[in-house]
Amino acid sequence: MIAISPTTRIFVCTDATDMRKGFCGLSGLVKAHFQIDLFSGHLFVFFNRRRDYVKVLAWDKDGLSIWSKRLERGTFEKLTRSSDGDLEIDSAELIMMLRGVQIEGTQRRKRYSIDSAKVA
Repeated sequence: MIAISPTTRIFVCTDATDMRKGFCGLSGLVKAHFQIDLFSGHLFVFFNRRRDYVKVLAWDKDGLSIWSKRLERGTFEKLTRSSDGDLEIDSAELIMMLRGVQIEGTQRRKRYSIDSAKVA
């Protein structure tokens, strides 16, 4: 499994992706869809059209890595929270999505968090 630090951001491309793409192809999608530095250490998640195959692209301090998973049965949840084709989720949502838990409609209990605006 992927080790995710608390500061790692996770970006999901909600548009269908050609799963034949490797490091170069997915890197180009990161630049086109997210406009975020590929070498920031964040995770970038891509799904195929049938939603039964996922690839996660990550920079691991000394090189790019791709983690992939193909389902034998069923599909991954289709997230539709963003109109521009990409969105950001947290590590708990990524794990739930990969495990087959429906994220849409789940409710979180209140927790204390420091607003980034107050920290800066």
